[in-house]
Amino acid sequence: MGEKQMQFGMPTLIENRTLQDNIDLCKSLNLQFVELNMNFPEYQVDKLEEIDTLMAAAEKAEIYYTIHLDENLNIADFNPLVTDAYLETVRRSIEVMKKLMPLRDRFGDKTQPLTLNMHMNHGIYITLPDRKVQMYDRDFNTYMASFSSFRAMCEKWIGDSDIRIVVENTDGFREYEKKAIDYLLESPVFGLTWDIGHSKATGEKDVPYIRSHEDRLNHFHIHDGSEVPPRNHLALGDGEIDLASRLDLAKKRNARCVLETKTIAALKTSVEWLKHKAE
Repeated sequence: MGEKQMQFGMPTLIENRTLQDNIDLCKSLNLQFVELNMNFPEYQVDKLEEIDTLMAAAEKAEIYYTIHLDENLNIADFNPLVTDAYLETVRRSIEVMKKLMPLRDRFGDKTQPLTLNMHMNHGIYITLPDRKVQMYDRDFNTYMASFSSFRAMCEKWIGDSDIRIVVENTDGFREYEKKAIDYLLESPVFGLTWDIGHSKATGEKDVPYIRSHEDRLNHFHIHDGSEVPPRNHLALGDGEIDLASRLDLAKKRNARCVLETKTIAALKTSVEWLKHKAE
């Protein structure tokens, strides 16, 4: 038995107009999966429910998919009509993932859960003369009640499927968000994504929190970045991150890694960087 191969994939790239364009690039770079991004109109949930099309394209290329939920997803919005729409989006996305699971079993690593990536929505804030007040902090009990319902629903929807909803760091977790994530992580259907570029560009402010929950890391977004000036989504090797240590942790955690650049050129550079590291 040789050393276990890490699973590397690519994001949905805006230069690629179609699913097939993304799959062709994924295959040409010998990557294992594409993370379908629901911020794009072509990957809304009704499109993802065209399972036969997704399956056929992936099977031909021998790749699989993960999913990135819409960054605007807000399951704690004070308007229940808005919240209900996002909850229904999550429910239907989980159903899609269940149907896509055979692709992971054939072309991926069965020991890694299939991930549905989500951001924490900060909510709105009110600016006072001396400070900003986050509405979710002000109405924390209402906020947490939404997460209580969300966790229970996700546990029901996922059931015994090998699916994780993984919470990604962006521009710094707020204190009220950490409490909500702590609550989610009490459930086995939730985990964490470490976006190493986002954390670098925000002065690594999320690292202590992420490290304290290291055992819940299931997913990594890997790209280079810098603190001054704050930049991320750079090709590997073009920034200041200690990439080797981050990749070593991903391997230790048996976590899947998306090479989350924003351009085809940067993705190709990143794949070459990984090749040279492996040599």
